[in-house]
Amino acid sequence: GMTISHLKQHEGHVSAGPTAFFKVSNVVTAQSLPNHGCKTSHIPELNLHGFGTRLGHRIGRFMGSLFPHNAQFEGRQVVTFHNQRDYIFVRHHRYIFYEGKQVLDEAKGLKKTRARLQELGPRFTLKLRWLQEGTFDTQFGEYEWFHKRKEMDTTRRRFHL
Repeated sequence: GMTISHLKQHEGHVSAGPTAFFKVSNVVTAQSLPNHGCKTSHIPELNLHGFGTRLGHRIGRFMGSLFPHNAQFEGRQVVTFHNQRDYIFVRHHRYIFYEGKQVLDEAKGLKKTRARLQELGPRFTLKLRWLQEGTFDTQFGEYEWFHKRKEMDTTRRRFHL
């Protein structure tokens, strides 16, 4: 599992929260990926996809806050958080531009620019187990959302994120 607690500083004092716990599965390290690229120190762009519900918006913004908001586009790196069926798939890519074979304008010699992705890694899947207001506190912490398996997983058509 992975616990993430968001700490923020406003005008000299530190406020805390929320804290989330995720089950981590299907971890593939960067070295294990075929044809993986090398990471650079550039700040990546963020791609948040599929966080449609109220809880989903909260988790999407929570995930987005893990990275600085000033992406460095010259690094061409993207971190994707893709929510599908309450599983969050995390991928780290670099997009690469190259000249395609299709000619757009023969007089100017313009060819269609194409793009492809190169995975940088790591690759893993997250499943939200609980979201707690404030910092992690098992005794007195207030849970905003808790995944109750018996009650919530009665149908495969209802999703919470």
